[in-house]
Amino acid sequence: MTPSPAPSSSTPAQPRSELGSAPTGPALDDRPAGEPAGHSPDGSASSATTASPSADGPHRPRRPHRPRRPRGSGLPHLMLVPWALVVLVPLVWILASSLKTNEEIYNDPFGLPGELRLGVYVDAWQQANIGAFFTNTVIVVSGGVVLTMLLSVMTAYVMARYPFPGSRVLYWLYLAGMTFPVFLAIVPLVRIVQGLGLFATNLGLVLVYAAFSLPFSIFFLTGFFRTLPKELAEAAFLDGAGHFGVFFRIMLPLARPGLISIGVFNVLGQWNQFLLPQVLNPQQDEERSNFVLSQGLAALALGENYETSPTSMAQLFAGLIISMLPVLVVYVLFQRQVQEGLSAGALK
Repeated sequence: MTPSPAPSSSTPAQPRSELGSAPTGPALDDRPAGEPAGHSPDGSASSATTASPSADGPHRPRRPHRPRRPRGSGLPHLMLVPWALVVLVPLVWILASSLKTNEEIYNDPFGLPGELRLGVYVDAWQQANIGAFFTNTVIVVSGGVVLTMLLSVMTAYVMARYPFPGSRVLYWLYLAGMTFPVFLAIVPLVRIVQGLGLFATNLGLVLVYAAFSLPFSIFFLTGFFRTLPKELAEAAFLDGAGHFGVFFRIMLPLARPGLISIGVFNVLGQWNQFLLPQVLNPQQDEERSNFVLSQGLAALALGENYETSPTSMAQLFAGLIISMLPVLVVYVLFQRQVQEGLSAGALK
């Protein structure tokens, strides 16, 4: 005979939990009747998942991990301090000397001026003829930069986007102009300028400045145009734009950071040019009215009859301050665009 099955219990079996069997006996919720879940007897809310304190004490949240700076990371910043002093101390000394008299400059060259003699700048502008030097420099540099940018941007765009037989050879010829020493070109350059009838004229300096600035400008802008996306130009061609429309409406706005960067470089280089005007722009009258700033300041420093007034030395320093101000203003206004242009050409 087979044994009869065990009688089943009237109550269903309780499910087993993952960690073991379910507890039996009285109910787990021992709250008084009518009290809602999630509240403690004193009425304050309690969390259902409150962590029990460990044996070592209450749980504390961890602080976010901060990466440690490598040792020596502040060394480059410390190296900038002496460099800043090397740049700023001469500027402060020139500014202080421009407000002194000749006697104060000789007796106490590193001292502060006795009073603010702002009239020295007026005397330098009028008596020392700094105004004429400054005007000539603005005319020559403006013409040279505009001509350089006009020729270099069109040449660089063609070199970058329209390759033709011999384009690489022509590109390397432009680069060779960057390595050609100016001193070797002085004699033939003087002959050419004299033959054109432009010797000792502002137009002659404009043409020569542009010629010597073209190689680097073409080199810089060619690399920049190659980084610009070709898809925008192709989309413009599909929309019916011509080559000139794509160049002036699409590519030039995209190349704005690069244009500003090379424009600032050309302004700085041509403003501080000394050798070319010294050779191609000799003195034409007693007042040296055809000189640019670099020539005029050198003539004032080396002139035999220079100390003609109690503040004649201060006028020389005032002329230096006047010649530096435009360069500083240009760089301060466009330093962000210069950095963007250089980084864009390097990262794209």
